Amino acid sequence: MERAGEERLDLGVARATALAAAREWGLELGEPFALSNVSYVAPAGDVVLKVGWEGDDESLHEGDALELWNGDGAIRLLRRSGRALLEERAEPGDDLSTVPEDEATAIAVEVASRLWRPAGAPFRPVAPEVSRWLDRAELEGSGLVPLARRLLAELDPAPAWLVHGDFHHHNLLRSGDRFVAIDPKPYLADREYDPPSFLWNPLDNRMDDREQTERRIAAFVGAGLDEFRIRAWTVIRGAYLRPDRADAIRALLERR
Repeated sequence: MERAGEERLDLGVARATALAAAREWGLELGEPFALSNVSYVAPAGDVVLKVGWEGDDESLHEGDALELWNGDGAIRLLRRSGRALLEERAEPGDDLSTVPEDEATAIAVEVASRLWRPAGAPFRPVAPEVSRWLDRAELEGSGLVPLARRLLAELDPAPAWLVHGDFHHHNLLRSGDRFVAIDPKPYLADREYDPPSFLWNPLDNRMDDREQTERRIAAFVGAGLDEFRIRAWTVIRGAYLRPDRADAIRALLERR
């Protein structure tokens, strides 16, 4: 799951897989991108070859999601072999954090609305995973877990929609005259599962600006999402992803 300051993993197996795929496909890989912490990702001209770390179960169906989206809201998948994915390269590739706040939010809502689709297998419901992540967060001392569990039971989420799963500024890149999503962690969930990661990003956002957070929530509500479910999912996901922002996240349930 998306975390601030993700630890670097041993990507030796992923690198070997990428090099084998590059040979098979006749590609000459450049140096891997510096911020690729949980995948081996390297450019090859106007394409990108990506192989996820073998322990990253959340990205198991990344290729399936990219195939389904077929370039509509997400980077286009060109070819795949197992976990090796050959994708179009987003150029110029700057991310959404470089865009003024209100414009960035409008772009994010538009892109997300393209990605959310009714779906079924092979995608998996996220609710069982969320329960497991909350168990781990409780062991790590997250004070939001009891409230998160109550809200999860209240929501009783239905696995109706394919969601991106890691939807935030740094996973939305400029490609020509539009922005596209990269690096999905696709699951079946409420659409409201996606906005929380956008609310607490970019990485330097401490959620201190309540008005900004409220404007972002209102924009997603304007696209047809349920306001309470956005706030509830922010608490639930924040319990294991952003426990250091517990006060700001808990405050989203309070009347203003």
